[in-house]
Amino acid sequence: MDKSVIISIKGKQSYEDVEDETIELVTEGLLNKEGEGEYTLSYQESELTGLEGTLTTFQVEQGRITLMRIGEVNSQMVFEEGRRHLSMYDTPYGALAIGVNTRRMRSSLGEHGGDIEIDYAIEIDHAVAGQNLFQINVREKKGPVIKQ
Repeated sequence: MDKSVIISIKGKQSYEDVEDETIELVTEGLLNKEGEGEYTLSYQESELTGLEGTLTTFQVEQGRITLMRIGEVNSQMVFEEGRRHLSMYDTPYGALAIGVNTRRMRSSLGEHGGDIEIDYAIEIDHAVAGQNLFQINVREKKGPVIKQ
């Protein structure tokens, strides 16, 4: 069952020789229980993130979180602590193969919300291009269910 939620996202990107960039976003989204301890969290991106017209979905499973974006930007990134996954990042300017190396990941997501934290490095051509940290808080929204 889809549950309307309020999603607070703080994303921090760190690159060598460049000041850290932090984006904070609060948006409405949907939380869906998929199985025992498995949840799907989705929301529409906005102009603030530069990904307007893109649906972002987090699939949260035991030991793995998958981030999928469909729309103006298409990508799938798999996060597993201590593991490296290759991903394709398809933008309006072309496709890019990237490596995602998850340093730390935790989720306390449940039926009524919770938190997700993912600390990972992005690699391009086997060289670290930046460090990223997602901090996501999900809480139930009171009122009618929104449709996406």
